[in-house]
Amino acid sequence: MKISVLRMSLLATGVLLAGQGAQAATASGPMTVTATVLASCVVGASALAFPSATSAAISAGNVDAVGNVTVNCTSGSGYTVSLDAGSGTGGTLASRKMGAGGNQWLAYSIYTTANHTTIWGDGTSGSGTIGGTGNGLNQSIFAYGRIFGGQIATAANYADIVNVTVRY
Repeated sequence: MKISVLRMSLLATGVLLAGQGAQAATASGPMTVTATVLASCVVGASALAFPSATSAAISAGNVDAVGNVTVNCTSGSGYTVSLDAGSGTGGTLASRKMGAGGNQWLAYSIYTTANHTTIWGDGTSGSGTIGGTGNGLNQSIFAYGRIFGGQIATAANYADIVNVTVRY
């Protein structure tokens, strides 16, 4: 029994002495932290819905409507929004075509401003595009549509699909 007490005493003394002689050391160094934020954009569009009109009203004058394109780009990213000529047969940027089946077409265009002076297109053939700088939030851009007066239109539901492209 004396040996066990002696062993425990020696063991406890050794632990105490070892603890007193050891000192903690420290080292430090830099850690580089990086992040890359990529530019991105999302585009959406509401329908450009012209009001119902009679053939006589279209024949007598222009019919106007306003639609909306929404762009959401990374803050600080420059962007340009363009439109194509649409899917209507024979449509151009200056005179897009809404079809109603068969050979029924209604000519119209989309403009960048309410005074209908600049055709919204892809920057070719005298058309313009709309540019801006992203702020990380939805940004609304108005699309000003006009059905050209002087057309003889058959009663029908007319439609076209115009592709909206955002370059950033």
